[in-house]
Order: sequence, then C-alpha cells, then structure tokens
Amino acid sequence: MKIVVLDGFTMNPGDIAWQPLLDLGECELFERTEPEQVLERAAGADILLTNKVILTAAHFAALPQLRYVGIMATGTNVVDLPAAKQHGVVVTNVPAYSTMSVAQMVFALLLELTQQVGYHNRRVVEDNAWCTSADFSFRERPLVELAGLRLGLVGYGRIGQAVAKIAASFAMQVVVATRRPLTAAPEVEQLALEQLFASCDVISLNCPLTADTTNIINARSLALMKPSAVLINTARGGLIDEVALAQALRSGALAGAGLDVLSSEPPAADNPLLHAPNCVISPHLGWATLAARQRLFTQLVENIKAYMADTPLNIVNGG
Repeated sequence: MKIVVLDGFTMNPGDIAWQPLLDLGECELFERTEPEQVLERAAGADILLTNKVILTAAHFAALPQLRYVGIMATGTNVVDLPAAKQHGVVVTNVPAYSTMSVAQMVFALLLELTQQVGYHNRRVVEDNAWCTSADFSFRERPLVELAGLRLGLVGYGRIGQAVAKIAASFAMQVVVATRRPLTAAPEVEQLALEQLFASCDVISLNCPLTADTTNIINARSLALMKPSAVLINTARGGLIDEVALAQALRSGALAGAGLDVLSSEPPAADNPLLHAPNCVISPHLGWATLAARQRLFTQLVENIKAYMADTPLNIVNGG
C-alpha cells in the first residue's frame, strides 16, 4: 500500500522516528501541503494521513484508489466524513492522546495569571528590576493563592476530569457544567452554566466546539462573571467571542484570560486579544508535548495496522 503523509511536521518536527510507519509500505512524507497541492501529492495513495490539511468531497471523487484516511489528531472537522463514506473510504482519528498534556496546560496558564512568574522573570532579566529594588522581595503584581478558589469546568470529559484531579491537589473547589447529568460522578457538584459563570473564581473551557457552544463566552456571559475571575481556554478558539473578551479585559470586567487557542490559527495581526491586558496567549501548545505526540504517532500506526488486518479501530465515519 502507498501511504502519503500530507502535513507531518506539526506532529513530528524530527524528534520522533518515522520508521514504524515506513515499515508498513511505500511511504511519502510531506512536512506541509497547500490546498492546491493535495490532489497531485495524494494521487495513487491508498492511505492518506492528515493533521490540518482539509479533504473535501471533490478530493474523494478525484482519488478513486484512496481507501483510508488517518487523521493525525482527535478532531475530525478537516475531513468531509459523509463524502468519505460515500466513496468507501474509512476515516479514523486518535482520541485521548493528549489528555494529561492539555490538563497540564490549563494550570500552566492559570499559574502564570495567578503567580506571575513569567512577568516577574522578564522584569528581573530584561529590566534589571530586582537588582535596583529597595527590598529583598520584588513584586509588581498581585499574587493569588489557588487553595480555596472555586474552579468551574465547562465540559467534563476526559480532559475536564483530569483538570479536576489536578485542581484537587491545589485544594480548589470544583464545580461542573455539562449537558448531561453526571450520574457516574455524584461527588461532583453540577451547576447550570449561568450559575457557574456567576459563582466561580476560575472558569476553564474543556468542551467541544459545536453549534451550541460557539461563542459560549460572549458579552452576556462575561457580564455574569466576577471582576476578579479568570478564564482559561485550552479547547477551541470558537468558544469565545474574542471582541467581547478583549473589551471585558480592557474595562476590568474580568481579571485575566489564559488562552491556548484562538478562533483563527495562526491569528490575524489585528486579533483584539493579542494586545489585551492581562491576557496570556500560548500558540496552541497544549497537545504538543513529546509524550503526547509520541502517543499520537504510536496510535496512528496501530490504527493503520488494524485497518490492514481488517479490524479497524477508531473509525469516525461509520466505515
């Protein structure tokens, strides 16, 4: 079988050995593929692997030899799943590979907003501010202890549950807003979304992006939040109305935001959050630890092996 990797660089910039994939058949690796290059590069492929390269109905119609698409991620929005099924193409993804890494990123952002390590490091190293301080302990921003703070989780899947466990080690109080009753977790307090927004000191978005959750953070929901609250988003940028959030930060209606995702990635230079006060932005790094990417690659290979053995795993389009 011929395997073509359309955009392998993000998953593997060179710190993971490709050999387990190369062992499965003829393999052609591309670091990045532009939309106009897809058909040329995918011609003759039995298996296509994509991370963010979009595969449309037109692609499937033009690639009669294609039998399998492996998404090198959990999200499936880059592939037209009904068209793939119509053309007899199996599509798989890799779920849950980055759970602990994303949960870790939630607290990396939260700790920067509350402990201000990065800010004070820049003042010490770049501005020589500690050397010229009159006191042994130099600080310019308030420092906030997490113990006792109320953490509201919007979404309580694998990542939300991992975040809750870490929060417990910081002695935080955890409440949850989900669409379904948490019958399997009766020890977790479940609130209506508006109650969660109004009562929490920290709000972490850990839900998928759907029609119902698009812009779930908007002017109305932000108005419900405490001025001292902080917002963390490691899920999807489309969950937030970015203009409304930037305005809330500028006006002091919200104390801070920690974002690992934006609505457009890479963002436009005029994205209002890039220069909003008390807004910490990381460039979609939560999933990208070496450990998480190694799990992603290992499961990707296992998915292909299972397909070749006629026992496919992690099918997302019904086969």
